[in-house]
Amino acid sequence: MRDILLGWRLARRELRGGLKALRIVLACLALGVAAIAAVGTLRAATEAGLRADGARLLGGDIEVRTSQRPMPQAAKDWAVSRGAVLSQAVEMRAMAIAPSGQRTLVELKGVDSAYPLYGALVLAPAEASLARRDGRFGVALDSTIVERLGLRIGEVIRLGEASFTFVAVIVTEPDRVASPTVLGPRALVLEAAIPETGLVQPGSLVAWDLRLRLPPGIEARPFALDWQAAHGDGGWRVRFAGEAEPGVNRFLDRAAAFLVLAGLTALLVGGIGVATGVRAWLEARARTIATLRCLGAQAGTILATYLIQVMLLSLVGIAIGLVAGFGLTWLAAQALAGALPVPPRLGVYPRELGLAALYGLLTALAFALWPLGRAQRIPGAALFRDSIVATPGWPSRGILLANGAAVLALAALVIGTAEQPRFAMGFVAGAALTLVLFRLGAGLLMRAARAFRHVRRPALRLGLANLHRPGAPTPTMLVALGIGLTTLAAIATIEGNLRRQLADQLPTAAPSFFFIDIQNDQARDFDTLARAQAGVDDVRRSPSLRARVVAVDGTPAERMVVAEETRWALRGDRGLTYAATPPEGTRLVAGQWWPADYDGPPLVSFDANIARGWGIGLGSVITVNVLGRDIDLKIASLREIQWRGLGINYVMVASPGLLEAAPHTHIATVRSAPANEVAVLRALTDAFPNVSGIRVRDALEAVAGLLSRVGVALQATSSVTLLAGMLVLAGAVAAGQRARVRDAVVLKTVGATRAQIRSAWLVEFGILGLVAGLLAAAAGSAASWAVVRFVMRGEWVFLPGTLAAVVIGCVLLTLALGYVGTALALRVRPAPLLRNE
Repeated sequence: MRDILLGWRLARRELRGGLKALRIVLACLALGVAAIAAVGTLRAATEAGLRADGARLLGGDIEVRTSQRPMPQAAKDWAVSRGAVLSQAVEMRAMAIAPSGQRTLVELKGVDSAYPLYGALVLAPAEASLARRDGRFGVALDSTIVERLGLRIGEVIRLGEASFTFVAVIVTEPDRVASPTVLGPRALVLEAAIPETGLVQPGSLVAWDLRLRLPPGIEARPFALDWQAAHGDGGWRVRFAGEAEPGVNRFLDRAAAFLVLAGLTALLVGGIGVATGVRAWLEARARTIATLRCLGAQAGTILATYLIQVMLLSLVGIAIGLVAGFGLTWLAAQALAGALPVPPRLGVYPRELGLAALYGLLTALAFALWPLGRAQRIPGAALFRDSIVATPGWPSRGILLANGAAVLALAALVIGTAEQPRFAMGFVAGAALTLVLFRLGAGLLMRAARAFRHVRRPALRLGLANLHRPGAPTPTMLVALGIGLTTLAAIATIEGNLRRQLADQLPTAAPSFFFIDIQNDQARDFDTLARAQAGVDDVRRSPSLRARVVAVDGTPAERMVVAEETRWALRGDRGLTYAATPPEGTRLVAGQWWPADYDGPPLVSFDANIARGWGIGLGSVITVNVLGRDIDLKIASLREIQWRGLGINYVMVASPGLLEAAPHTHIATVRSAPANEVAVLRALTDAFPNVSGIRVRDALEAVAGLLSRVGVALQATSSVTLLAGMLVLAGAVAAGQRARVRDAVVLKTVGATRAQIRSAWLVEFGILGLVAGLLAAAAGSAASWAVVRFVMRGEWVFLPGTLAAVVIGCVLLTLALGYVGTALALRVRPAPLLRNE
């Protein structure tokens, strides 16, 4: 306690002189804390917006979705008798055909007169009506459809077998989040017009959404439970206001988790800046420390004096970071206004800000204790030496234990607050390995430079000597710059691999179109017409049903504990088909296919990868709900599925028999020469108005566009880490500037020219940048390989062009910073320094 009190008194006196030398420490902490605070606050604000506006986003207090058939009238009457107001919408895909013959896939939505229960549907012009007029219903279209088909208000378009008058452009669809458009833009009509389209056929891919507005004081969840108990769960999917779209919440969680880790990487690099800045500051205070030791100050007093100063400055940096983070949240909300599902409810969120502050505090403590522990061991006798530096060696055992505890606490905080703890553990392990890699790389570089100290060229010899001289900042500069570049290299390589999979690696046999909703009585005619089209060289078709997994081996789907990457198969409806013989390209990895004439209890061939994620195998029973009926499917075989082939693939292929009798449609793929695609689509959709064609090229272009936007966001995030690395690099250059000025003076005094000195230092920084870039390229490649192979389950390829850009950028960056430091050192006149010496 005495050491702390005395340290506080001494710290207050030293603080009067300012802490200009610790500006880099403040900047590094502020940058990392700002990134984490901004991400956390934006996520919390968006989730608050989802909760506050949940009823509008969902379209009601409760939504019940059923596939291929509407809710029974008795269930509707039950809800109405208890005061609920109902609104029903029906959704499907259709081809919109303009008077010119141009056509595009749309997401068709039919709504009733009560729509919307919450919010407002905004059309342009506002007075437009979807009601029947002059024998035709009206249709409101997304602006994308209008531009794509070149439509004008009042023109007639065809949807299925019906003609509609284009009356308005959709400006605002209040429940867009709950019913997003996936494969095409929105076309909105009245539900009464849907029967005229002929699109609702047995087995068609149609979904009915029944929304309820409850009387005041009625709780949604108990109401829904009573409702299901009274009428059974006939394949219902129930959602509540506040969770309008679980996919949106999952996206926010995962995006925020990644961005927080990116912020932590920046904070980690900033921690290295803390260590560098504190060490340089303590070296400048070495005479003061030695004087205090001569006057009887204990090591504990020295530690308390400077630890208090560092932590006070850290608190200032954290406070600046929190304020800056809040400002960044506002800027991000403005920039992402069109991408976020709801306007964020900006405000102060204590949990997120407190978490960011705690991250900053633990980082400062973890990285400052080591140099502080070494500084407290500076002896008083050092006062009588010409040059005072911290005593080499390790800090005391107590400092080591405290430092280790701070590091463990930081790692525990990262893992404990992560949405995906396993991923966070991988991040912590990867960060530790990367630090070790660059520190070992720095050691090897210094050893190699020492081995070439006898080279003849003076500039090269001096540059190599600067890399391994006592007190050289080589390790710090290499680690700080390398971690930021590793993040950038990993993200660029992952994005490059994804682009390659979407473009270069798509199989040459990929289909041109998917056609859905082909009726049983249309199947043969469809095949005949498709094969007769010019340029068509392949037509494949299979039965298609929709099924929802309700239980696995008797365990309800919602209680299943499965691998995260396979959880998607438990959500919503899945495609289901049947086949007497293995489809072409089937690769069984376990079990056997049933005989062609099999006529027993239903069997299923299941996706082997999902089976591993669910912990099931041959003999397991999967219960699926098809058209309101639960069917038990026993696993007879497991298949390895190549989804990238873009052919017709199903997680579940069942045996014929029971499913053949269920109402269903067919799905087909057609491969055509690119020049004939427009004609093929027109011929097939004109002949079969209820059939919708999905152009594979358009879907892939949409994915590529999304990937580009995601890539820009990821690169912008990783650039924060690189900026932190640049701050640390600049701090390391500034910390060694006094030594460089002394070296420059001595060299100029003994006859060295400015060009020779400049060349020597540029050799030093050029080699540093080259080695950092090569190590970052190697580490980034390893990280991207792990993500692509084990997270994305794809094939990884080496991308030399991308990595070369990282290496060249690193060399140019270090040369630029080195040149600035060299130029400043060469401007100092020798005479004043020589007189002082």
